[in-house]
Amino acid sequence: MLRTLRRFLDTLYLASGVVSALCLVAILIVIVLQMITRWSGIAFPGSSEYAGYLMAAASFLAFAYALNRGAHIRVSLLLTALGKYRFWGELWALVMGTSAASYLAWYAVKATWWSHKLNDLSQGQDATPIWIVQIPMAFGAVLLAVCFIDNLVTLIATKRDNIRSDIIGQSHGE
Repeated sequence: MLRTLRRFLDTLYLASGVVSALCLVAILIVIVLQMITRWSGIAFPGSSEYAGYLMAAASFLAFAYALNRGAHIRVSLLLTALGKYRFWGELWALVMGTSAASYLAWYAVKATWWSHKLNDLSQGQDATPIWIVQIPMAFGAVLLAVCFIDNLVTLIATKRDNIRSDIIGQSHGE
């Protein structure tokens, strides 16, 4: 059961990271299309807004994946200096991160809901319903909160978190 949940969460974080990367590719495509339309004199209304929406989606969808890959800024030097009290430093950091991410997730979902309820539209030339472009942000914020909770519960249960660094090649929990 726990192994299945671990596999599901890791797959979800990875899938979100892949979608984030696809958003970056889509940004490239939008920029190239902007260049082509400028050279040809064809209008591409809202292209700058679309690039912005994709950048927000790419950022928020990458948060959980980046956290578990050790790509977020961590104060490893301070944690190492804590020595035998490192666990307490990690615990404090994960409690603060969980609190902040949960707060962000709550208000991201709430903002998306209100945008839908009020039929809020983009003020750019695209006039896109804002709730549609807020969904990836809200999903990414909720996934980040889940990832922090996952790491916090794992740290409490096993004395290690799930954060692994691809750069250093070793886990932070060791």
